Amino acid sequence: MNLIIDHGNSAVKIAIFEQDRLLVVERYPLLTATIVADFMSRFPVKAIILCSVISIDLHTKQYLQNLPVYFTELTHHTPLPIKNEYETPDTLGKDRIAAAVGANWLLPNANLLIIDAGTAITYDLVSSENTFLGGTISPGAQIRFRALHEFTGKLPLAEEKSTDLLIGKNTIDAITVGVMQGIEFEIEGYITLFMQKYPNLSVFLTGRGSIPFVAKLKNPIFVELNLVLIGLNRILTYNVQL
Repeated sequence: MNLIIDHGNSAVKIAIFEQDRLLVVERYPLLTATIVADFMSRFPVKAIILCSVISIDLHTKQYLQNLPVYFTELTHHTPLPIKNEYETPDTLGKDRIAAAVGANWLLPNANLLIIDAGTAITYDLVSSENTFLGGTISPGAQIRFRALHEFTGKLPLAEEKSTDLLIGKNTIDAITVGVMQGIEFEIEGYITLFMQKYPNLSVFLTGRGSIPFVAKLKNPIFVELNLVLIGLNRILTYNVQL
């Protein structure tokens, strides 16, 4: 079994895969050696991959490195099962490349647009030649709400939520509609644009921030909230077999 650790800015996802089958996903506010030890006691783990956008404390990192199983940490030096044409791979978000690998694993040899809605919203392209081409980054919902509140004198801080309103008749609703519809139109616009440029494009939507938009999008999409975990498992399996 593979142990997958995805440490984001606000939470940690830990998953167990048996070959390509996802068995367990659990969320934690922070990664600790105690949490890892609990997984090791519950499952016959043979390999581990760590993907983190923040620094892991030394004790936890050493614990992972000293376990009697295969361990790797995803960096820009890690061999990938797809080609990467990003000009600055050292600055490419690990979650972006992992999601791209995950989408390519689920639908190989296809033109893919991967939309990951989280703290930021990323739009990444993988070609039918199984090559990561690059993408775009825009602010996520929470950043937009906070920007309107913090960079103006009087606008209140609204909360992220799905809405069917066309206009707001009070300031909170006006902000909510403006932000959420703005993201919806942005996503639809990117899908439409790339579908015109890339034949037979398939679209994957992932990230917790994508949930309010799943039912609203007019274009056909694949929704896979565990796409990053799937990609990390694929990267781990690929490196174990090298």
